Amino acid sequence: MSRTDPLLLDAARKLLRAVADPQGRRGDGRDRRAVWQALEDHGLTRAWLPEAAGGAGASLADGFAILTLAGEVALDVALAETLLAGWLAAAAGLSVPDGAMAPAGTADEIELDDDGLLWGRAIAVPFAREVDRLAVFGKGPDGDGFVALVDRTACSVEPRDNLAGEPRDTVIVDRVRPSAVATAGDDLGGRLRAIGAVARACQMAGALQGLLTRSVAYAGERVAFDRPIGKFQAIQHALARLAGEAAIALAASGSAADALASGGDADGAFLEVASAKIRVGEAAAAGAAIAHQVHGAIGFSMEHPLHLFTRRLWAWRDDFGTESAWAVELGAHVARRGADALWPMLAAR
Repeated sequence: MSRTDPLLLDAARKLLRAVADPQGRRGDGRDRRAVWQALEDHGLTRAWLPEAAGGAGASLADGFAILTLAGEVALDVALAETLLAGWLAAAAGLSVPDGAMAPAGTADEIELDDDGLLWGRAIAVPFAREVDRLAVFGKGPDGDGFVALVDRTACSVEPRDNLAGEPRDTVIVDRVRPSAVATAGDDLGGRLRAIGAVARACQMAGALQGLLTRSVAYAGERVAFDRPIGKFQAIQHALARLAGEAAIALAASGSAADALASGGDADGAFLEVASAKIRVGEAAAAGAAIAHQVHGAIGFSMEHPLHLFTRRLWAWRDDFGTESAWAVELGAHVARRGADALWPMLAAR
């Protein structure tokens, strides 16, 4: 198993709970800018970059664990996106600038022409309107992959929001010259999608843990018929189911994170990533429903912080491939290998 740095994670946990407590969140721009500045000052936004490049030198496993902690407080700034964009740029050999970033594009969305200019359209780019730069993956005129850094102000951004109110914008680049560009292998886009899927799975696992903590606390405080509702068997059963979904999500996302961090075989890593995105997504749906049942009507009010978790759980299921998309890919992968290879592949994990 890949090891994580306990001192780093303990510091990250304390920082996130101090600056991003959902209970006191105002939701305005000043609040989020202060959170981002605290994360940047403590180096969490550059965790996946090597120390020689001005980063924290944290491992992939450390970064995934940080994102799980971020999910526990329903973090509403572009930490995951900046980590992913920084990883993409560094993997292509580019120098990573400071500031918020987001990954954008696939091989079919944005192209690089013979004049070195970018053109195309990328959809559902997370936090595009709020970041300083975009790390774009696409195809060059010779058909090879490339990674480019683009100033966000040089692009046209069509605002779109997901269910949680987070930006998932459409970015249009019309003959924009990148600030830096490097060739990249075709597999880099696939690796970005896999790491992004596990990042979202870790965030969802953390959010489910946050839901569990708050649901248990609420059940102990809310009184009905002269006793806390947590004393009723039906509520205890619901909380047990929620705990089970949270545990499953944590185990699945952690196993996938470990598979990517350890650099094992590609087949095994794909199985872990696909399984995690599918199963954690299912846990997100079930867990959010249970939490709302436990909280009753108060959980649907905008003043209560419950929606900060449940709406993100619903929205994050769609990022970096839905459960259905990953299930189709997993089924096709198993079918290509043949029936005799299925059990050895499962038993090897």
